[in-house]
Amino acid sequence: MSPDLPEPAGPRWTFLTHHARVLLEIARDPEVRVREVAVGIGITERTVQTIVGDLHEAGYLTRERVGRRNRYHLNPDQHFRYPTEADVPVRRLIDMFSDRDLHGSP
Repeated sequence: MSPDLPEPAGPRWTFLTHHARVLLEIARDPEVRVREVAVGIGITERTVQTIVGDLHEAGYLTRERVGRRNRYHLNPDQHFRYPTEADVPVRRLIDMFSDRDLHGSP
């Protein structure tokens, strides 16, 4: 970077997409609020709503209205969308990060 320009606050890219991060937040807490997901991963509530809609439409989750809140139910047997990973269920991703959450970071 040029010495005149400040360093970016965070990484310019990451390995996980926002869709993956939203899915993982819902896996951690099926009753999580859109606002909490947005703050947790650093995107807008509207973006989270759009992603939840995408995941719902693609069959990765369903929504159940419970009072004024949503409860999400994941379909972990749904496979990844990219052709080279289409034979792998998203359960693998969820399990990998659930295991990390239970046992701490390596």
